[in-house]
Amino acid sequence: PTSVKNAKIALLDFNLNRHRLKLGVQVLVKDPKELDAIQQREVEITKERIQSVLKSGANVVLTTKGIDDLCLKYFVEAGAIAVRRCEKADLRRIAKATGGELVLTMADMEGGEIFDPSMLGTAEMVVEERVGDGELIYIKGCSATAAQTIVLRGANEFMLDEIDRSLHDSLCVVKRCLESKTLVAGGGAVEAALSIYLEDFATTLGSREQLAIAEFAEALLIIPRTLAVNAAKDASELTATLRAQHYAAQNDESKKDQMYAGLDLVNGVIRNNYEAGVVEPAISKVKSLRFATEAAVTILRIDDMIKLNPSDKPQ
Repeated sequence: PTSVKNAKIALLDFNLNRHRLKLGVQVLVKDPKELDAIQQREVEITKERIQSVLKSGANVVLTTKGIDDLCLKYFVEAGAIAVRRCEKADLRRIAKATGGELVLTMADMEGGEIFDPSMLGTAEMVVEERVGDGELIYIKGCSATAAQTIVLRGANEFMLDEIDRSLHDSLCVVKRCLESKTLVAGGGAVEAALSIYLEDFATTLGSREQLAIAEFAEALLIIPRTLAVNAAKDASELTATLRAQHYAAQNDESKKDQMYAGLDLVNGVIRNNYEAGVVEPAISKVKSLRFATEAAVTILRIDDMIKLNPSDKPQ
């Protein structure tokens, strides 16, 4: 079958091939009829294992080892899906998602073999679907967790790698937002607001610190300026408009709603990025500013540079 509803999933880490004696084991046969009995018993050992798994209620079997054609027949007759040579790491994830356990052996305390039904994972459906040139096994409606798998498709490996990086960055941003629980408006809004605030603060100082703070405020504008340049927009015009709106928001109570003003690089205008949903995690913004400041301070601490002149080589 290609699909199973109300799936009970057995996750196995042992072989379901025809049983063979281990290397170094010698069997002395006096009667040729006993040879046939030995071969028949080898088949029955694996058959009993498979039937024990199926009797537990399993209708989907995933194993890290092999399943030969002879043993595969038993799964087909029972209407169960059997998948061989799965990655052990994948089975661990499936076990976590479905509430099952990875079974290493069926041996019990009495020396027999039995499969415990409590080891089975459950899902609403297991279905095999064709995606592009290959076929994928989808496990839908996992019982233990709401984990999801995203299938990426592209024209070539380079495009897929780029999509994978972009998706990973997006998921990390969402993760940071949920962890920090604090958001700020994006699109250069934070840098422009900080720049205006620091310029006003610098004018209140009567020492040489005023120059350092003013330069720091000017350096912050590199972010919105670079964003505009990368989008092929007029960086000078957009940055000037952005600064004007943040100045009004900080000095005029009636225009305080402009504190969320940021760049709209699709249309080349200034908009309320908070309402537009363009936000950034506050913790990332704080860390980037802190690390950039520490890097600048480290460079400024270098007082002298010793430069050796190249040695004059004889002509």
